[in-house]
Amino acid sequence: MMDPRIQKLAKNLVSYSVNVQPGENVLVEMIGSERDLIKAVVEEIGKAGGHAFVQLTDRTVLRSMLKYATRESLQTWAEIDLNRMKQMDGYIGIRAGENVNDLSDIPEENMKLYNSLYSHPVHSEQRVKHTKWVVLRYPNASMAQLANVSTEAFEDFYFQVCNLDYAKMDRAQDALADLMRRTDKVHISGTGTDITFSIKGIGAEKCSGQKNIPDGEVYSAPIRDSVNGTISYNAATLYNGITFENVKFTFENGKIVEASSNDTVRLNDILDSDDGARHIGEFAIGFNPYILHPMKDILFDEKIAGSLHFTPGQAYEETDNGNRSSIHWDLVLIQRPEYGGGEIYFDDILIRKDGLFVIPELEGLNPENLK
Repeated sequence: MMDPRIQKLAKNLVSYSVNVQPGENVLVEMIGSERDLIKAVVEEIGKAGGHAFVQLTDRTVLRSMLKYATRESLQTWAEIDLNRMKQMDGYIGIRAGENVNDLSDIPEENMKLYNSLYSHPVHSEQRVKHTKWVVLRYPNASMAQLANVSTEAFEDFYFQVCNLDYAKMDRAQDALADLMRRTDKVHISGTGTDITFSIKGIGAEKCSGQKNIPDGEVYSAPIRDSVNGTISYNAATLYNGITFENVKFTFENGKIVEASSNDTVRLNDILDSDDGARHIGEFAIGFNPYILHPMKDILFDEKIAGSLHFTPGQAYEETDNGNRSSIHWDLVLIQRPEYGGGEIYFDDILIRKDGLFVIPELEGLNPENLK
């Protein structure tokens, strides 16, 4: 008998996140070996009158493909999958790999080609911009290890987070989205961080379960050349299977002019992928009440209560500052007291301190009001 929590999640993905309508084509991609959720999702798409198409991917096989990939093979691969994506109305991506470091020893040049020739056109340009999509992880022993808890405890945490009342969260986000749309100057301060920029005229978008599960953020983007100062991120992050810690950026007129981490050479190699990689494409504030600590999984970490992320690379079309890049790397700064605290000011007014919103219209996004 299938776990009822899986059935509830599948129904939410199909009916709420992607809102599948009769006759719509939906690509369901599973990276990993889990099958119960994907079967439940396919059944829910069928019940909604949609057409499910399934892609099963093994990350160890993907590793072998990328190890010997060439420019020509990646272009052909992208052409095939781009044609399929263009025929889709929706996309549900489920990730459940056993080893987050499976791609860590792929040659850097191959990963850059994969990101620019395959991932960027197929996902960043087509899937993100032209389908109703949602992406999520699925709990397994590997994720539990990253979270430093037992597999059973992580499963309980996962379903608590993923089956949250996202419609309630959506309503609570209205005030923050409206405020960000009216804001010009942003000032972020904290341990090793003092940074200013403008979001005037860029807009803001709510994230409440329609694009990611788990969810819980409102995002915008800085005016491309307005960023000045230094930011020190305090959540470890994975990029192309490599762990980066203590990432620190210094900006001058929008450009990252200094970058350091535990692997400064590789960090700068990524930032040199193209011109847009040294500029910021997203600024977002996270507030999922159940996600408190980083686990090197960005779909969870960028939603941490009391966090923000400041993202080098491609801007989203909905809050477009004109930045274009083959990368989009969400890097997270947690500002709750146990992580060093910090402040966010909008037009010189303190709106969040030590991870909690301090003006009345935003208090609905504090943890006690979202659980």
